[in-house]
Amino acid sequence: MSCLFHRLTGVYCPGCGGTRAIGYLLGGHVLKSIQYHPLVCYMAVVGAAELWRFCRAKREGRVLKEYYETEVYVGIAVILINWAVKNWALMVMGVDLIP
Repeated sequence: MSCLFHRLTGVYCPGCGGTRAIGYLLGGHVLKSIQYHPLVCYMAVVGAAELWRFCRAKREGRVLKEYYETEVYVGIAVILINWAVKNWALMVMGVDLIP
């Protein structure tokens, strides 16, 4: 399924490549996944780290009451930088980074 926004405008939306990135990551192709959308690998790492922290806190009988603003802001930055780079490469350089 192709992105409707990309078909209508000719530029990528901030989420373009995400589905293919998940598929490549699940298939063990980490670099290809990063090429299509780096947020997928970032979220896999953050999710694994949070799961580890949760399990450790549960084993120690603690309750986690933390806010994760930094992880959210880094994720937003990854999305925006990815979107800008892919559209710049497409519009200025004529290079399609996610064919």
